[in-house]
Amino acid sequence: MKLKLGFLASHGGSSFQTIYRAIRAGHLDAEACVVISNNSKSAALTFARTAGVPAYHLSLQTESTSELLDEEIKRTLQAHGVQFVVLSGYMKKLGPQTLATYHQQIFNIHPALLPNYGGQGMYGDHVHQAVLAAGEHETGITVHLIDEHYDHGEILAQCRVPVLSGDTVESLSQRVKEREPGFFLEVLQHLAAQDTFIEW
Repeated sequence: MKLKLGFLASHGGSSFQTIYRAIRAGHLDAEACVVISNNSKSAALTFARTAGVPAYHLSLQTESTSELLDEEIKRTLQAHGVQFVVLSGYMKKLGPQTLATYHQQIFNIHPALLPNYGGQGMYGDHVHQAVLAAGEHETGITVHLIDEHYDHGEILAQCRVPVLSGDTVESLSQRVKEREPGFFLEVLQHLAAQDTFIEW
């Protein structure tokens, strides 16, 4: 099936950019319908506008309350015919209207093997620092559905990334980041093919 995708990003939106390029190359049966960012200067918005993808800055700078922001995000996604929502480094919690409208249709990627190293405050280098402090021999990437709790929704797929001797937060972060966009793309390719999600 052809996936009609909406993207939310706070900064570079690397997964969005990888997925968009795959669509353009004919490697993913999908359409990039719209990009929303809470950061007016994000590279994700710049890339989207250059690519001709509708792009919007929506935040508490553009809407006066969290409730109105939630309503506008939902309205914008619906107005562009979005079927599934992809969080590409989106650093804000989604509101109840958007969550209800796109129940079980919002995907996020987390730089660890959930349910470990997830929850409020566990993002970016905080995750990798915790993994190293615990002496783990492997970490990984999780693609999961979004619900009202941080990093809590149903796990769709995971891939494993080794923790190497001598790893620093920076080296481990880089290894995980190199794998993230391609793995997100693989998961969406399985969804488009209506395959069963598995652990890689």
